[in-house]
Amino acid sequence: MPTPSPFADLLEALPQRERRVETAGTSTAVFEYGAEDAPPIVFVHGFRGDHHGLEPIAAHLPGLRVIAPDLPGFGASDALPHASIEAYADHLIALVAELAPGAPVLGHSFGSIVVAHAAARGLDASRVVLVNPIATPALEGGSRLGSLAALGYYRAAAALPERAGLALLGAPPIVRGMSAFMAKTRDRALRAWIHEQHDRYFSTYASRQAVLEVFDASIRHTVGEVAARIRQPVQLIAADRDDITPLAHQHRLRAAFPDARLSVLTGVGHLVHYERPREAAAIVRRFLAEDPGPAGGAAA
Repeated sequence: MPTPSPFADLLEALPQRERRVETAGTSTAVFEYGAEDAPPIVFVHGFRGDHHGLEPIAAHLPGLRVIAPDLPGFGASDALPHASIEAYADHLIALVAELAPGAPVLGHSFGSIVVAHAAARGLDASRVVLVNPIATPALEGGSRLGSLAALGYYRAAAALPERAGLALLGAPPIVRGMSAFMAKTRDRALRAWIHEQHDRYFSTYASRQAVLEVFDASIRHTVGEVAARIRQPVQLIAADRDDITPLAHQHRLRAAFPDARLSVLTGVGHLVHYERPREAAAIVRRFLAEDPGPAGGAAA
C-alpha cells in the first residue's frame, strides 16, 4: 500500500495541467500547478528525478503558477542529442522564453547547475533561486573517490547489455541506498514516503546513455564556476547537513555572486524539497517580495 504523501491535500487543492513543448527538436513534458493567471515561477529538478520531486514546494506556493518541466532525458521528456551542461542550459533558456519569459527560476541540486549556467548564458529570468546548490566540485576534495566510483557505476550500466544495464541502474538496493544516504529526517512516516518517491521516480529516463552523460556533466560542473556572471538577484537555500556540498562552501558560493543572499535550514541535508518544503517556500516568497536592488546578505 502506498505511503500517503504528507502534502497530498495541499497539492490536490491546486489546479494541475500537463502539456508537451517542442524546443529545438526536443519534446519536453511540462507540468503546471496553480491558477493559469497567477504569477509564474519555473522549477528545475535534480539528477535522476523528475517534476514530482519539487511538488512539495509547489504545494506550499498556492498563489503562484508553478511550471515544472521534466528535464530532457528524464521523466516523460525526450533526451537531448548530447547532454552537455551547455546543451541543458540552452534548452532551459528556450523553454523559459516559450513558457514564461521573465519569470523567476528555481533549480534544485543538478537543477541548480543548469539554472546557473543558463542565467550566465542569458536566461530571461527576473530572479534565481538555487536549492541545495552544487558549490563543491565533485571530482575534487573528499568526495572525489565516491564520485569516481559512481561514475564507474553509470559507465558500467551504459556498457552492459540492455536488460542487465537497466537492472543495474534501477537496482532497488542501490536506489534505496542513495535515498537513505540523503534523507536526514527522524520522522519515520516522512522517511518512508521519501524512499517511496525515490523508488517510483528515480529510475525513469530516456536511455542509459542519457543518464551517464548527465551524471558526467553533474560531477564536472558547479554553480560557482559561473556565479560571477549572473546578474539577477539570487537566493541560495542551503542545509547544514548536506553531505554533497558542505555549508562552508555555500557561504563562499554566496560571496561569488554580484547579488546573492543565503538562507540555511538546520537539521536537514540534500533533500530540502522533501523534508522542509514549507520553509523553502516561505524563503522563496520573501525573496520574490523583496524590493529590487542588491542585498548580498546572509540569513540563517
